[in-house]
Amino acid sequence: MSADQIIVTLLGIALSFLVGWYFWFSEKKAVKIKAADSGVQEAFIKVKGGYSPNLLVFEAGKPIKLTFYREETAACSEEVIFSDFNKKATLTPFKNVTVELNIDKPGEYNFQCEMGMLRGKLIVE
Repeated sequence: MSADQIIVTLLGIALSFLVGWYFWFSEKKAVKIKAADSGVQEAFIKVKGGYSPNLLVFEAGKPIKLTFYREETAACSEEVIFSDFNKKATLTPFKNVTVELNIDKPGEYNFQCEMGMLRGKLIVE
């Protein structure tokens, strides 16, 4: 192997580890959502190659209103699924789509796209 091939191979391995760390081991920042005067906990989620924010913290027993805004036309982000509640919504590109949930039981509840590539989590305390 030449020196160039060794360098390219080592850079490829290093980049592979970096990608793996980013997707599986990097710390995700939770966003704590506070209830409005009406008692509804509202969050705005941007959809573009993922959900942003993708980790949200809510209080149990108060209504939750999630507004998704899809900034892309990729097929994967076309639908958001809340399997724990048997609920899903079609996300129209460049329009707000609201999903309302009432969660009384504390826990962690996942949501994802129909292909399972885009993922998020609701933490209810």
